[in-house]
Amino acid sequence: MLSHDQIIQDLQALKEIGGRLKAPDSPLAVSTRSINGIDTPVFSNAPDNLYEVYKLSLEQPELPFLIYQDERYSFGESFALATQMAGLLLHHYGIEKGDRVAVCSRNNPQWCIAYMAITMLGAIVVPMNSWWQSKELLFGLQDSGCKVLFADPERIDRLQTVLDQLQALHIIAFDPEHVTAYPDFLSLLENKQYAADFDPSTQNVGPDDDASIMYTSGSTGHPKGVLSSHRAIISALYSWLFAKELNEELRPELKAPEDAPQPGVLANVPLFHVTGNHAQFLLSFLYKRKFVMMYKWNAEHALALIEKEQLSVLHGVPTMTWEVMNSPDFDKTDLSTLRSVQSGGAARPPEHLALMQKRFPEQAQPGLGYGLTETNAIGATITGKFYYAKPDSTGRPTPPVTSIRIEDEQGRVLESGQIGEICIKGPSVMKGYWQRPEDTAAVIKNGWFHTGDLGLLDAHGFLIIKDRAKDIVIRGGENIACAEVEYALAEHPKVCEAAVFGIPDARLGERVAAAIMLMPGATITEQELKDFLSSRIAGFKIPAYYHFQHNQLERIASGKIAKKLIRESVINSL
Repeated sequence: MLSHDQIIQDLQALKEIGGRLKAPDSPLAVSTRSINGIDTPVFSNAPDNLYEVYKLSLEQPELPFLIYQDERYSFGESFALATQMAGLLLHHYGIEKGDRVAVCSRNNPQWCIAYMAITMLGAIVVPMNSWWQSKELLFGLQDSGCKVLFADPERIDRLQTVLDQLQALHIIAFDPEHVTAYPDFLSLLENKQYAADFDPSTQNVGPDDDASIMYTSGSTGHPKGVLSSHRAIISALYSWLFAKELNEELRPELKAPEDAPQPGVLANVPLFHVTGNHAQFLLSFLYKRKFVMMYKWNAEHALALIEKEQLSVLHGVPTMTWEVMNSPDFDKTDLSTLRSVQSGGAARPPEHLALMQKRFPEQAQPGLGYGLTETNAIGATITGKFYYAKPDSTGRPTPPVTSIRIEDEQGRVLESGQIGEICIKGPSVMKGYWQRPEDTAAVIKNGWFHTGDLGLLDAHGFLIIKDRAKDIVIRGGENIACAEVEYALAEHPKVCEAAVFGIPDARLGERVAAAIMLMPGATITEQELKDFLSSRIAGFKIPAYYHFQHNQLERIASGKIAKKLIRESVINSL
């Protein structure tokens, strides 16, 4: 473990290395640009748009890229298919720059190719939560104003009850064998004339043009669409690249040997999240690494893929690392190619880290990142010896273009050691919430995004998260707005009022719980409520634990439901 003096010494070394990496003549050079009137540090030599990011992979087009079960696509094949689909969207469906196109499906190669095509064209991609039910899908499609939807059979089935409200929507199916009523993705790509008629470089997509709308639960009843620019997403990718170069120059032993196999990452979280989309999928273009997708998370299957594909990165929510370490297959799996075991989306308990240090090979460095959809997953990051020395921290601000400060309720900047709201500034911050200017103004002030999370910066500048100001539950990395679940519960005729909150869970971090006041004389079972909710909200949002009562839920002096007190009481009763 690093001592205080060693931490100071390493931080000074990182500062000197960072200065060289971001110098004007460096590929990772940093300069200042005005973004929405705010002077912001940016990567001077980064690509202007995502199409140019995809082109980077053509330096080695023959390398394997998208891998899913029996399907394998090289970088070159993926780029060609995406170009064909972009041409088809433009010439056949009339999709133009700025139009919205949704993708909703399990992870698969077609999802990735559709994302590439949409953003190549300059249209705005809307990666939709594939766990949503019909009403949630309807809201997202109507709120974003999508003209085309790429979807798999399961999602198309869920939409059947609301299709009469989406009459202008064109649907392209990912699986022709199970969906015959809609054009098939792969069959459409057989018409190569569209690729011949389309040149992505003529779309004039600039760094600050709109690229993506990703929906986040936040803390309100309806999800909000997070609108991000090409620059914001690319800044996230280049920040991770910068951090990797920084750490490997500080500790050369972390570099993979020259004869190491092609880098590869296990794609084990949904692509509609910034973790899966940015840190796993899009970052693979910069690293020229394989992107190996799973049909469904399973620790034993994950271990088998790591060995078979010689993967270098295991990345996901902390629960996944925990399940892998506790798998009966762990000790008999060859993990020698792993270089990093990273997590994001939720806090990692210190006991997880202690076990990782014992179980994983020494070269498989642990890492943790903190970021939000609104910051394109960028905030703070920590890895290796720093992480072992500060297991309760989520790291220092992601270098070199991101800043973090702590503010009190009056907006005053607090000194190190003082707890307040975590605020993030940098080019990866969203443009705003889609068509919600008031909500945007409430969280972005003078370029600083107010996260709603509470924390402090320690004496070394490492961020320690203490609590959440937002009323959300984080279940296995999924943000769940308590208000949304409460609204759904309130629709049941036997429910008078409800309070939803998280209770600790060793595997998932938190589970959803609900305290419910029933109507006078009413009785109800947990299963009855679960069945009622199943058609209204996604399964992961449905409470796992219920507390029923006929008297009013406890209140605080202002008259609001005393959710913290109720939560403590429920936890003590378990």
